Amino acid sequence: MPFTIQANEPMLIISKVFEDDRGYFFETYKKTDFEKIGIKEDFVQDNLSYSVQGVLRGLHYQMDPAAQGKLVMCLKGKVLDVTVDIRKGSPSYGKWRADVLTEKGGHMLYVPPGFAHGFLTLSKSAIFLYKCTKEYNPDADRGIIWNDPEIGVDWQIKKPILSLKDQKHPTLKDADNNFIY
Repeated sequence: MPFTIQANEPMLIISKVFEDDRGYFFETYKKTDFEKIGIKEDFVQDNLSYSVQGVLRGLHYQMDPAAQGKLVMCLKGKVLDVTVDIRKGSPSYGKWRADVLTEKGGHMLYVPPGFAHGFLTLSKSAIFLYKCTKEYNPDADRGIIWNDPEIGVDWQIKKPILSLKDQKHPTLKDADNNFIY
């Protein structure tokens, strides 16, 4: 069964890894185990991305009622995964956390609705998987600029490779956001 720290915040989930001379195996998702740790949502869409070193994707979220919970994992390579609390009234509003996710170790991160999410590719390349609780909705798609000075994420890079869309996101204080704590 996965191990987790807290129920209504982003959770680092560490699965038991079975390793031998052939390689390794671990469960990436088992509904009953996730329900035991407080993740009761159904996942309805999977996304896969490939990124080269220095690519920063984020900070992304979808507005309610299309808000997505995400279970994310790095299938190949190494990423710096960042979540930001964007729930107005939350004691941790505007605060961020970073977790390093790699292809080894069975580490995954659950990002609940109400948190913006992004990652930076640290290795030569990375393959990243997202399991989402809601389908992508372009009308609800929003973002926050990666280098918002009021949030102050330490991305460990000064000039990441960004999509045109990610270059144009507003700051958190100017973002279209309907999450309430």
